[in-house]
Amino acid sequence: MNKRPFSSHGPDQPAEETGRDDLFTDERGHFAEHVGKRAPLKADRLPDAAEHYLGHRERLRDKYRDHGDTSLADYEILELLLFRSIPRRDTKPLAKALLARFGSLAGVFGAPVSLLQEVKGIGENVALDLKLVATVGQRILRSELREKQVLSSWSSVIDYCHAAMAYEAREQFRILFLDKRNALIADEIQGKGTVDHTPVYPREVVRRALELSATAIILVHNHPSGDPTPSRADIDMTKTIVDTAKPLGITVHDHIIIGKDGHASLKGLRLI
Repeated sequence: MNKRPFSSHGPDQPAEETGRDDLFTDERGHFAEHVGKRAPLKADRLPDAAEHYLGHRERLRDKYRDHGDTSLADYEILELLLFRSIPRRDTKPLAKALLARFGSLAGVFGAPVSLLQEVKGIGENVALDLKLVATVGQRILRSELREKQVLSSWSSVIDYCHAAMAYEAREQFRILFLDKRNALIADEIQGKGTVDHTPVYPREVVRRALELSATAIILVHNHPSGDPTPSRADIDMTKTIVDTAKPLGITVHDHIIIGKDGHASLKGLRLI
């Protein structure tokens, strides 16, 4: 590549005497002079490796367009997404590295930004793009809850909570606040803790329910270990909230514990 600056002066004319208009006129002339001598852009500018991955991208888009998502492996779904964040690179190795690190698509999208960036080739912008996809999915699931009576859409509740919490690195304590028709009023995270503990204050839970005029609540928290089995502390805390809320006309429908490998319902286990 010619790195010499373009100028309109001849060999005996100093560059500093050249006017700005002449500089741009000569620059246009330089490109016009050379346009007939250059090979076609694709052959001149793209190395074989680039041609290969661009062809692969087009084939993968065609496959998705013609046959839908069922025709694609998980790593190919990730590739399609990464195309938009990483325009000039073969993203297949990166997609496979993400799945190897986090185990599944759900694990990739549920991983914190800081952990995503530990995968070589994933910078902050790419990590944030992946989290944005996860956020869109969670918002869709939550919007479905708002349009239905929660207790008649229990599988939707579980799907939403799993998408929102299963892959969090720390425990979260979340409350779904319901009205007298058991429709969702609000979904709030009340606390974040460590890998195996979240502080919960029963009076604060009930106070917030009264503020929102909720007549029922569903308690939810995650176990970052992946095992949703309730601990003794989980059971005792739930019973305390039930006992505090009941005299004020607030029903605790359930306490759901979310893990990577499934969920546990304290009501289903007859622990409340």
